[in-house]
Amino acid sequence: MFSPNFSLTSEITNSLMDIEASRQLFQSLPINVSVLASLRESARLTSTHYSTQIEGNNLTQKQVEEVVKGASFPGRQRDETEVKNYYKALDYLDDLIKQPVSSINEDYIKTIHGLVISGRKKTSPYRDGQNVIRNSLDGKIVYMPPEAKDVPELMQSLVNWINKELEQRITPVPVVAAIAHYQFATIHPYYDGNGRTARLLTNLVLHISGYGLKGIYSLEEYYAKDLHSYYNTLAVGESHNYYLGRAEADITGWICYFCRGMALAFANVQAKTSQLAQDEVKDQSHLLRELDQRQKQVLMLFKNSRFITTKEIADQLGVTRRTALNSCHKWVDEGFLVEIGVAKKSRKYELASKWLGLIL
Repeated sequence: MFSPNFSLTSEITNSLMDIEASRQLFQSLPINVSVLASLRESARLTSTHYSTQIEGNNLTQKQVEEVVKGASFPGRQRDETEVKNYYKALDYLDDLIKQPVSSINEDYIKTIHGLVISGRKKTSPYRDGQNVIRNSLDGKIVYMPPEAKDVPELMQSLVNWINKELEQRITPVPVVAAIAHYQFATIHPYYDGNGRTARLLTNLVLHISGYGLKGIYSLEEYYAKDLHSYYNTLAVGESHNYYLGRAEADITGWICYFCRGMALAFANVQAKTSQLAQDEVKDQSHLLRELDQRQKQVLMLFKNSRFITTKEIADQLGVTRRTALNSCHKWVDEGFLVEIGVAKKSRKYELASKWLGLIL
């Protein structure tokens, strides 16, 4: 059974606390649906650009956006294909998250890799021979992964470990995601596409565990902007051979690097969405002038609940239920409230969509 070697240092703990703080603040911010869709698409394009750039893709961020929309650049077919395939893999992740899934299986990983390499939603088998990682400058071997015969068992052990950790919730989710990324890259189960698949696997682990932030952040940008640190923290152990120290290596440094990057990404998203929420309140302020004083009082009730009752309205306004009911009938006709249910005991009211921007 896979058993990673690491310690939860104070630096990792501080990053985890920052991650949770940003996550909680983000979840409390209602975000306009159209704005959310725009932010998600921007994050997908950013992830696609930087994850393929790490592997040597030379398309700019702007060119990536154009390729996804169908544009083509002479002599750049290989780069274009990589971008399109990665974007398709992100689509596949979205489909999995919407199901939703609560655990990882090897078919998910194999399908992600199949999309990354071929653009087809088809599982790809693990490598059947030895592969090596060489220094791009001098060609020397910098890492020799495990033998092909050991890959299936190692991958099964990794997946079992991920699912056990996500179910038990003892190890913090960001740490689980960091280890999943590291161990996949260490096993290197394919001849090509391991890095991209590892980063997508990391995203899947985070999303199914409640750390997706609605898909509007990108860890790939953090990796790409300091590739030296990215590769150095991944390359640990006393030997470049998997069997001579890499498998038992202390990966605390990598986890620290990963959680620090995740904390930065989450803080950036939280700050950005907070500003957007404030801007939206300002944009909606003219609507407030359309409401009378009693409607403004009722509006406050919707800050804590999606549905409210006649009794709650009566208590808020300090009037009888009959008076509150008459006001509700009027407000439904005017488009301020939406009536839910018709029976007296089950009747509730929801705020009409026009006014939702006022309860941020």
